[in-house]
Amino acid sequence: MTGTPEPGPAAPVRILVCDDHAVVRAGLLALLHSAPDIEVVGEAGSGEEALALARKTAPDVVLMDLQLGEGMDGVAATRRLRALTPAPHVLVLTTYDTDADVTRAIEAGATGYLLKAERAEDLFTAIHASAQGRPALSPPVADRVMARLRNPRPALTPRERDILAHLAQGLPNHAIARALYISEATVKTHLRRIYDKLGVDTRAGAVAVAKEQRLLP
Repeated sequence: MTGTPEPGPAAPVRILVCDDHAVVRAGLLALLHSAPDIEVVGEAGSGEEALALARKTAPDVVLMDLQLGEGMDGVAATRRLRALTPAPHVLVLTTYDTDADVTRAIEAGATGYLLKAERAEDLFTAIHASAQGRPALSPPVADRVMARLRNPRPALTPRERDILAHLAQGLPNHAIARALYISEATVKTHLRRIYDKLGVDTRAGAVAVAKEQRLLP
C-alpha cells in the first residue's frame, strides 16, 4: 500500500524591490538574497519603473517605499500595481508612520505596512504573510490603526473645509484670511485643527489626504 507522498518544498516568494535610494536598495537586496525562500525578481528606483517590471516579472510581492522622489509616489504606484492582472501584493517599507501615510497606503491596496527599523526576521515574516494576502503591520503602525478605529477623528467643519479648499490652491495664510474675511491668527488656529483631524503635520500632507478622502470640491 502506497502512502500519501510528502509535499515538496514551497516555491520561494518572488519579490520586486522599489526604493529610490540606490544604497538602500543594495542593502535590501543583500538581505533578501540571504533568505533561501525569497527570490528577488527585480529592483526599481521609481514607481513607473516598478510598474513596468511588475508587468514583465509578475512578482508575488512588491516591497514599496512611499517617498520616491519625482514622479508618482509609493501610494499612487501601489494603487496601479493592485490594478494589474495578475495583481501583486504590496508591502510598504518606509520610515514614515503618520496616520495619513498609513491610511493612504492601506486605502490604495497595500497588504502590509512595515517600518525600516524592523528586524530582518520581521521583514521576512511580513513578506511571507503578504504573499498569502495576510496583513502585516509593524507594532507601532498597528497601534496607530487600532487607536484610530477606537477613536475616529471628528469631521471637518464647513469653515475648515473652506480653509482646506484655499490651501489646496496654494494660498498662504494671509491670502486665505483675506479671502474669508478672518484674521491670520484664526486661519492658523483652524489649520492646527485640520492637521489634527487629518493626522498630518504639513500643508502638503493635509492637501494630499483631502484629495485621497475626497474632501475637496
